[in-house]
Amino acid sequence: MVNASAAPALLAVDVGNTNTVLGLFEGARLASHWRLTSRRDATSEEIVLSVRGLLSSAGRETDPPRDVIVASVVPSLRFPLRQALRQITGREPVFVEPGIRTGMPILYDAPQEVGADRIVNAVAAYERLGGPCVVVDFGTATTFDVVTAKGEYAGGVIVPGISISAEALFERAARLWRVEIRRPEKVVGKTTAGSIQSGLYFGYLSLVDGVIERISREIGARPRVIATGGLAELFGGGSERIEEVDPLLTLTGLRLIHERNRGG
Repeated sequence: MVNASAAPALLAVDVGNTNTVLGLFEGARLASHWRLTSRRDATSEEIVLSVRGLLSSAGRETDPPRDVIVASVVPSLRFPLRQALRQITGREPVFVEPGIRTGMPILYDAPQEVGADRIVNAVAAYERLGGPCVVVDFGTATTFDVVTAKGEYAGGVIVPGISISAEALFERAARLWRVEIRRPEKVVGKTTAGSIQSGLYFGYLSLVDGVIERISREIGARPRVIATGGLAELFGGGSERIEEVDPLLTLTGLRLIHERNRGG
């Protein structure tokens, strides 16, 4: 049954190396969102089934969104995604790529090298906080992206994500075992597991705050800082520099860029 009362909808798709996050916007309101595992070998048929199932859960099975915008850092999924989304909506999906209007000058030596998700995050952060600002995205890699007071993308920092760092420790140290990544009550651990958790959490937190501090000194200003990504809430709560946390910031950025490109 068609959802006649629903506003015109936009499907925003953020394809990361580990997870894919989808958001259904009705106007500026994020009505529904979902997180799936990114499967690099997924076929267009499998994607169609997954996305239609999600839309059905939101009451949009027979009334799919007319517009779709995608930011992807997984090249192998581009073709099946395009096919699947075209089949679902009957229209060509928009991909965030060189040539799309973002409203943000890119001050990068090779602008085409910047990941689509990083630009999308920067657009959303500047819209929300103004500049200068930094957006920290806790994903497979943790990225720090800097926006100037004039709203220009200045560049950033990329470090291994906390899960990659933890996995390297467990694989190379035979007597250390896997533990849950969480915030311990104290820095000084009283067990091996507690000591590992403390090192992972507080060590990584110090990395995050340390990088932000160095960025501040380099740009000669104290930027506002927002965190996003799957582990944003875990680390945002312990950071001395992160002011705001929005795990779905990338979806908002996709909506903003779609609005700036509406009408061709």
